[in-house]
Amino acid sequence: MSRTTETTVTFARPFRLPPLEASQPPGTYRLVIDEEEVPGLSFLAYRRTATMLALPAIAPAAGPDRGATGQLVTVRPEDLEAALTRDSALG
Repeated sequence: MSRTTETTVTFARPFRLPPLEASQPPGTYRLVIDEEEVPGLSFLAYRRTATMLALPAIAPAAGPDRGATGQLVTVRPEDLEAALTRDSALG
C-alpha cells in the first residue's frame, strides 16, 4: 500500500537545489511526498520513496508570473531541508 502527501514550502529568497540547473525564485512551492507501507511490522509505518518539488512556484513572492506550465522535480529530502535552513538563516 502507498500514499501521497502534498504540502507546501516557502522560500523568501532565490534558492538552488540539485538537480535544478538554475536558481529558483522566491515563493511558495508545492511539495509531493510518496511513501510506501513497511510490511511485516506489528504497527503501521511508511517509508518515503520520493520527494518532488513542483515548479514553478504556486505564488511568486515577487516578479512576473512564470506561466501555467510546470513540472515535478525529484529532490533529495536532505537537500531540500538544507536549502530551507539556509533561507531561514538569511532572514
